[in-house]
Amino acid sequence: MRPSLLDTSVVIDLDQPGVAGALPDEVAICAVTLAELTAGPALAKDPLEASRRQFRLQQVEATFDPIPFDAGAARAFGQIVAAVNASGRSHRRRAVDLMIAAIAVAQGLDIVTRNPEDFSGLESMLVVHAI
Repeated sequence: MRPSLLDTSVVIDLDQPGVAGALPDEVAICAVTLAELTAGPALAKDPLEASRRQFRLQQVEATFDPIPFDAGAARAFGQIVAAVNASGRSHRRRAVDLMIAAIAVAQGLDIVTRNPEDFSGLESMLVVHAI
């Protein structure tokens, strides 16, 4: 398996049974995932959940150096939006997932996700591994 970009869904579930063991040897995260994780504690309604999300964020920050959303990803994003729209799906509700996909395409990475349907319509551009 090529190096893979972890979707936010995988990062959130890293401590769930079967997730960490199912990952390829080479994994990365992107700045978009880090942004989603940073928002997590602020969006939690329960203080215990906020604390859990903050802990996960700190673990991720200590473990990964996120890949930025750069000019290459911005160019890939246009192609990804076009592919999603051509498949009959709306890109608007999925903008964050599609930005993660754009980084993967620009960097030549596969995506590992818990939600493969988030990347439907991109099969010609991207290899998606569901765990």
